[in-house]
Amino acid sequence: MVLTTDLYWRQEDISLFPYNIIDLKMARMHSRKLGKAGSTKPSKKIIPTWSKYKAKEAEILVKKLAKEGNSPSKIGIILRDTYGIPDVSIVTKKKITKILEENKLLKELPEDLMALIKKAIKEKKHMENNKHDKSALRGLQLTESKIKRLVKYYKRTKKLPFSWKFEPKKINLYIE
Repeated sequence: MVLTTDLYWRQEDISLFPYNIIDLKMARMHSRKLGKAGSTKPSKKIIPTWSKYKAKEAEILVKKLAKEGNSPSKIGIILRDTYGIPDVSIVTKKKITKILEENKLLKELPEDLMALIKKAIKEKKHMENNKHDKSALRGLQLTESKIKRLVKYYKRTKKLPFSWKFEPKKINLYIE
């Protein structure tokens, strides 16, 4: 009943566990629930034959959509649904954020951080009107902890300057 130290598990070792190791999924951050299923990318990383856009044309479209004020994820959705480009990184060999960064069109704050800050602003506004709403207070605390964790990550990866600081009292200034 000794477990192997190999990279792969033997079938006998897997049967020792009360759950199947292969079926394990990543848990949610602030709950005990497991992750939800999402869409999967195509397994082949080749440009589809029906795609009529070349790399330069796709980059021009990305720049045009960014100048209109769209976020990187919104740009990807528009390119997929309207222009028929299934994956920009397959066509251009670069991600959308890399294209925007090269052309100095990328916003100062990353998109996911900005979304969490907007969510925290909405929760703060709700708390001003409903001071005794304890579940909303807990939601605000969890959102602010996610923001702090994300800021720490972006400082470590040098996407945010080390001097940048998240202050919950001045949260409305980040959006303006």
